[in-house]
Amino acid sequence: MIIEARAPSRIDLAGGTLDIYPLYLFEEGGITVNLATSVYTYVRLETRHDQRVRIVSEDTGAPVTAPSLAALPPNGDLDLLVRILKFYQPRVGLNVYTRSDAPRGSGLGASSSLLIALSGALRELNGSEITDARLVHYGANLEAQHLRIPTGKQDYYPALLGGLNAIWFGVDGDQVEGLAGNGALLNELEQRLLLFFTGESRFSGTSNWNMLKMYIDDLGTTVNNMKAIKQTSIQMRQAFLDGDLDRFAELLNEEWENRKRLADGVTTPRIDALMAAGKDNGALAGRICGAGGGGCMTMFCRPGMEQAVIAALEALGAQHIPYDIDREGLNVHKR
Repeated sequence: MIIEARAPSRIDLAGGTLDIYPLYLFEEGGITVNLATSVYTYVRLETRHDQRVRIVSEDTGAPVTAPSLAALPPNGDLDLLVRILKFYQPRVGLNVYTRSDAPRGSGLGASSSLLIALSGALRELNGSEITDARLVHYGANLEAQHLRIPTGKQDYYPALLGGLNAIWFGVDGDQVEGLAGNGALLNELEQRLLLFFTGESRFSGTSNWNMLKMYIDDLGTTVNNMKAIKQTSIQMRQAFLDGDLDRFAELLNEEWENRKRLADGVTTPRIDALMAAGKDNGALAGRICGAGGGGCMTMFCRPGMEQAVIAALEALGAQHIPYDIDREGLNVHKR
């Protein structure tokens, strides 16, 4: 049997960090706004006639092979994949192949996309009735075990569901709210919201941990900045519901200004130079994807100015990443 799965990565637009437990509880609930993209992660499972398990990451080129599931070594380069496999306990030997469209250290939530793709494929292989909500719950716990630091949950939902969403986090669980009632808004976002890789990788865990620790210790203006990020996210949700992309541009800039004040290292001289070049050539707003420090960035352009913004950032060494908005989410099929 062969099972193939594909899951989108995301562009986070507002409210990131508020999805980290227990930070959203301290804020009486959190809300993030994000967008699923056609920058995909892919998983292929091939059942074997023996109990051997072989994992091949086409991105790292580092295979792991063991005579059985129980013998898979922990804490290696593919530790997250090993943890997922051991948790879902497939009853047959497997060849597991993975690859991602996202640049390494992109800030697009590619590891969460991979987690959802592999979890969805194993759910199909096992014929289990695990709900999407439990898939997210298990995934967040497995990724936290792997990273050994607090993790957020917003990245799993675009990978599962696709589209443009507000995701609410609270005492009673997570709620996902679609923000595009018709295709016109998504079509315009696809045209005007550009994605670039800055050329600098980033690691969200350190930044998110620093932000959470500063919040708990009430250092500087961290608590007030987090409250401002929540209000910006609430207002951005409303801007999308109103179909008001001019207001969205204002709020994207506001989100970036709030985020830069959260911790040192969120922005860098290179990021500042790229942002300035984009705005000098027709971009209305921009922000770094993820916790900051590098990775990918998004720029929202005036109508018709997209090519000028692309040329300006590519001249500074940024890589333009064309994408479509994924409207489907996790896709799994077997043959």
